[in-house]
Amino acid sequence: MDFEALTKYSALHPKPAGLTLQYGTAGFRSKAEQLDHVMFRMGLLAALRSRATGSTIGVMVTASHNPEEDNGVKLVDPLGEMLHPSWEEYATQLANAEEQELQKTLTEICQKAAVNQQKDASVFLGRDTRPSSKKLSQAVIDGVSVLGGQYHDYGLVTTPQLHYVVCCQNTRGQYGKPTLEGYYQKLSKAFMELIKKSPGSGEGQRHLKIDCANGIGALKLSEMQPYLPKEVLVHIYNDGTKEKLNHLCGADFVKVHQKPPKGLDMKPNERCCSFDGDADRIVYYYTDTAGHFHLIDGDKIATLISIFLKELLAKVGQTLKMAVIQTAYANGSSTRYLEETLQVPVHCVKTGVKHLHHKAQEFDVGVYFEANGHGTVLFSKAAENTIRQLAKEEKDDAKREAAKVLENLIDLINQTVGDAISDMLVIEAILSLKGLTVHQWDAFYTDFPNRLLKVQVADRQVIDTTDAERRAVTPPGLQEKIDALVKKYKFSRAFVRPSGTEDVVRIYAEADTQENADALAHEVSLAVYHLAGGRGAPPQPL
Repeated sequence: MDFEALTKYSALHPKPAGLTLQYGTAGFRSKAEQLDHVMFRMGLLAALRSRATGSTIGVMVTASHNPEEDNGVKLVDPLGEMLHPSWEEYATQLANAEEQELQKTLTEICQKAAVNQQKDASVFLGRDTRPSSKKLSQAVIDGVSVLGGQYHDYGLVTTPQLHYVVCCQNTRGQYGKPTLEGYYQKLSKAFMELIKKSPGSGEGQRHLKIDCANGIGALKLSEMQPYLPKEVLVHIYNDGTKEKLNHLCGADFVKVHQKPPKGLDMKPNERCCSFDGDADRIVYYYTDTAGHFHLIDGDKIATLISIFLKELLAKVGQTLKMAVIQTAYANGSSTRYLEETLQVPVHCVKTGVKHLHHKAQEFDVGVYFEANGHGTVLFSKAAENTIRQLAKEEKDDAKREAAKVLENLIDLINQTVGDAISDMLVIEAILSLKGLTVHQWDAFYTDFPNRLLKVQVADRQVIDTTDAERRAVTPPGLQEKIDALVKKYKFSRAFVRPSGTEDVVRIYAEADTQENADALAHEVSLAVYHLAGGRGAPPQPL
């Protein structure tokens, strides 16, 4: 390690005094002007991770659904998955090390992780459309370069596209070609094969309005349009030419506010969807003839995909184990429908995509979606091989055709991470093949009314949880209080969990009516305020 060059470059990316940051589920996020040193150091870390794994590592500069003035960075592991938890700790240590401790911290990481510094290092880099992203990407490049690593800068890409090319590179092309063209070709080919089989194939065009959150999704979707069949008419809104990224639009805005984004005109029963700023989340929605807004979130997306997969798996006649993975935020009505009506096993895990992804890997077919619209489907290697073999060799026509549909679905799904473009094409294909309208899809089950609130506290760490964050262990008396409040309402449940990034406690409540859900959420927020060190004025009723 050239410590002289390191010291010289590090001085160009100084750490602001007193700033400490934590590598969370989505990496680092903060105001863009605070992140220059973090980006430089994540370039260093990516080079070390590459040497430790003997693989290409990805670095994505984005703050996803956060406001435009924020930015962030996340590292992508060899198979396109999220950074290994042991390295999350190294990332936090490195980001927070003072200038004079930087060399020592790097040396310690190399020792603990057995990094062979003689090995080559290879890093793929991508960024979103924020004004700050180009400069911050350069800081990452400085970090990779100072440790003698090679880098390939993909420039403006969606987060899932970077995950995809990293996986393609490290599987030596087995997963696909590590280029954007390779991504567009693989997805569009699989999509076209699927919709060929739809009952109304070739008749009329399927219109879809897409709010791209004024982000990178608009750019990449426009690039992909020539690859898509003429039967699919995608109308892009909030393309970033006029308004700010994520401002009053995007998947997070629509989900939280339960209303359409600014800049998209909706007619009754028209299918619409929203991406988030880096295009790894998607939610659908429509308004009915009475003008009521209907959100179709990650839970309903998981349900649609599960119905389709279950039918196909039954047709191919294989005993492949399928499960749906949810978090505590999943609507109770969706869990009930999946378990009781569909008879699909449901597993609940802690909030955060990495927990869902990890659990989904335990099954032949694992469907996971957070309620916010981030999710995908994972097929085990054995399941994938079985399906591809059946598609080629099965003598029974019906079984072979079902296997072919599954094979195309495998190719259409981005298994590395939630991907708004890929998920959108999967949903459109399923709706087309099953001849479903958006209204019929929405009618699978009715969500229990719910409310999400947050309470400012002096220290979020006073809240500790268990049972996939559904029950509070500390502070004493809080869970007993929540249990007593829940008993007052029908079909109700409530839980609290500390935020991963700020001193707030998040409260989720569900009940038989919106009025009761709101009342329960308010009462639980008061209990949190009084028992967990609330700050400021007590929460007011909604």
